[in-house]
Amino acid sequence: MKLPVADGPTLRRHTGVLLRRHRRPLIGVVLLNALSASAGLVGPWLLGRLVDAVGHGADAAYVNRTVAILVVAVLAQTGMVRYAQRSALVLGETVFAELREEFVTTVTRLPLSTVERAGTGDLVARTTTDVDRVQHTVRFGVPRVLVTVVTIVLTVVAALATNVLVAAALFAGAPVLIVVCRWYLRRATPAYLAEGASYATISGAITESVEGARTVDALGLGSRRRARLNRDIGVAFQAEKRTLWLRSVLFPGIDLAFLLPLVAVLAWGAHLVSTGHATIGAVTTIAVYAVQIAQPIGELIFWLDETQVGATSLARIVGVADVSPDREQREARPDDEHVVARGVRYAYREGHDVLHGVDLDLRVGERLAVVGPSGAGKSTLGRMLAGVHPPTGGTVTVGGVPLVDLPLDELRGHVALVTQEHHVFVGTIAENLRLAAVNADEEDLERALRAVDAWDWVEAMPDGLDTVVGSGGAALTPAQAQQVALARLVLLDPHTLVLDEATSLLDPRAARHLERSLSAVLEGRTVVAIAHRLHTAHDADRVAVVDSGRIAEIGSHDELVGAGGEYAALWRSWQSD
Repeated sequence: MKLPVADGPTLRRHTGVLLRRHRRPLIGVVLLNALSASAGLVGPWLLGRLVDAVGHGADAAYVNRTVAILVVAVLAQTGMVRYAQRSALVLGETVFAELREEFVTTVTRLPLSTVERAGTGDLVARTTTDVDRVQHTVRFGVPRVLVTVVTIVLTVVAALATNVLVAAALFAGAPVLIVVCRWYLRRATPAYLAEGASYATISGAITESVEGARTVDALGLGSRRRARLNRDIGVAFQAEKRTLWLRSVLFPGIDLAFLLPLVAVLAWGAHLVSTGHATIGAVTTIAVYAVQIAQPIGELIFWLDETQVGATSLARIVGVADVSPDREQREARPDDEHVVARGVRYAYREGHDVLHGVDLDLRVGERLAVVGPSGAGKSTLGRMLAGVHPPTGGTVTVGGVPLVDLPLDELRGHVALVTQEHHVFVGTIAENLRLAAVNADEEDLERALRAVDAWDWVEAMPDGLDTVVGSGGAALTPAQAQQVALARLVLLDPHTLVLDEATSLLDPRAARHLERSLSAVLEGRTVVAIAHRLHTAHDADRVAVVDSGRIAEIGSHDELVGAGGEYAALWRSWQSD
């Protein structure tokens, strides 16, 4: 599954809303650039007047006055360019900051089911490569496009005001420019989309190989992973070749379009001077304008190319907002804390069920251990019970209300999931904990850390709760990072907890100690523990054995051992290890 990409109309609407939102600073940028461009046009105009004046016998005083005016114009242009560029960059930074905040908000609201099906590569590419490209375009491209457009328009107007007949030659290169640019723009968008998709594929392949490095090494899959990466790089190389070929046609065509106006102005201007329809000064002025206009046109074309790249990336970023929600919030609210699963089915791919009509009635306040072989569907069942994924069949309810009908904020107040995957965010330990409870004070944080037996090592950190952790901060061991994640769970304080092998990354003694410490905090709550180690099942009120997507057995530890079924075989095997 690929995340959606915004189409042309959607992208234009989004861009239009953004520009309207910043209309006032945008107008200010355009006006400042118009003034600076106007000051830049004074030089060629004065030069043309000076040429004609010298031809008619102007004295040194006239030349001195002209030079003085030129110096004033250059100084004025320098000052206005500075403020124009500053205003343009401030506008670009403001717009980009807004885009970035919108994107982060959108990403954090994506349904987890969609993220898991789409894989990490596409989303990582959009949050890194695409954001970087949009950042470059918004910060520098948009301001420079505004500057160049204003400069080009004013230069053409000034040339026409000098002499309409001579100025007509400025358009000699327009047909070549239009044909080349139209040819390029028709092909650029799909080419850059393909290039962006190839980067996402490479990112996904690398991420998967790095995250699964131990598995790759254990199973001897290194050569196969390298072969896949080489194929993905080959696809990206072909995509880059395509965009490079487009540019290799675009730029020579632009160079030709720049040369034609200057040649035409000089040739056509010479003819008009000879027939008395223009002065040498007018031809000089417009010839300088022809040279002067080439730079902004070239820069405009360059930024049009860069803007194509940025627009493609923006379409990928905006497209994330088109992901349909996987649930619909309703007004009903739970009557109690009773969680029940009825006829639950789930398929990651249509027609391939992982769970097959699972029924499970969780007694309020009980500890249920879910055990079974790898791939049996334990983690999928845990996600159903936590409301992470909507079931493709059947229902999971709390207090009679389907979990997926509850707003996410309210849902997490009822049922929460902690997996073996954990993440430490950049910031202080206190900030990491307050992700679960924004208004928690230091006493609350200490209580949560003590509950998971983490207070001693946190207190021993250089700045205690204010110690910065995460990338660039103090490094936490896997056990400590997991304790922080579990402390968040304590602060969240839901009545039902789903622990998906939450302590499997700790060494057995640490895991056992942590689970015992956590038991006091979990007292009175409903706990579903997807067990990796069977001592968790031994301590539970009931044990559910999941096999091939079904609950094969359910009962207490002693009952199931005495029954001599699948659980008894697992228990004997675990004890012998």
